Amino acid sequence: MLNPTLNPMQADASFSVRFQYDLHYESADHATKRVVRDYTLSELTAHYISILWDEGSHKTNVRSFLGEIGEILRGERFSVFTQDMLDSVIGTLRERGNSNATINRKMAALSKLLRKACKMGDIYNLPEFRRQKERQGRIRFLEADEELRLFSAIRARCEDSYRLSVFLVDTGCRLGEAIGLSWNDLQDSRSTFWLTKSGRSRTVPLTSRAREVVAIQHGRLKGPFSMHSQVRFRAIWNDAKAEVGLGRDDQVVPHILRHTCASRLVRGGIDIRRVQMWLGHQTLQMTMRYAHLATNDLDTCIAVLEHR
Repeated sequence: MLNPTLNPMQADASFSVRFQYDLHYESADHATKRVVRDYTLSELTAHYISILWDEGSHKTNVRSFLGEIGEILRGERFSVFTQDMLDSVIGTLRERGNSNATINRKMAALSKLLRKACKMGDIYNLPEFRRQKERQGRIRFLEADEELRLFSAIRARCEDSYRLSVFLVDTGCRLGEAIGLSWNDLQDSRSTFWLTKSGRSRTVPLTSRAREVVAIQHGRLKGPFSMHSQVRFRAIWNDAKAEVGLGRDDQVVPHILRHTCASRLVRGGIDIRRVQMWLGHQTLQMTMRYAHLATNDLDTCIAVLEHR
């Protein structure tokens, strides 16, 4: 009940203060009450990113995603992340040309951060995150002649970049996984990837040419490709692809080498489950994107359809 000695304006102010107190303080059975103030997304990111994500390229991507969302919010402070705020962020991302798949990745990072902040008492309400429907697009991969032309142009610019390209296409690993390799990760003609997107390590055997490109003098290098950064490799890659006439193809990025490896495995008759293990996909659904390339599996259907 409000204090009867207060005038209406004072009463409203008193109610407002008590309501803020109830929302912004911990429960009364705690000996010490902690004020929950409004935060910006950048402040929450700085506080929790190293707790929620391990070091590596994925954490770098997450930092970029959250930074972009923070820029869209224009530094707004909040103790409740409302549904309107979420809808506004998604709408702005879509206006900027983000695909539903890209939006889902950015929302996954935002959701993980906000759930942690809510659990820790920094915010006290969360919106409903609904996954955007993703359409299956065409998977681009390099044909043998494209690989030959592109790799030759890369080699003319940088031998180390050529070695890295060969390793990527023959192992199907991600760029960050290859650059992060140490010498101890290469044992008995196999490579173990520890710094993976899923957080799960995997080991794959090496082809003869993959073994050749890692057989270099160790010197002071931490690994066979540690002299590279992703930025430097991508710059060399882009120059080379422009030279061989692929400059306008926005799908010809280093990640295409992973698609190329997967497509060759499937077209060569390797079953989808083994391809999943090779690539380190967490779910079989991710690998099923390549299943349509296993056209030989359907050849036996012809005999049935042509039978008279």
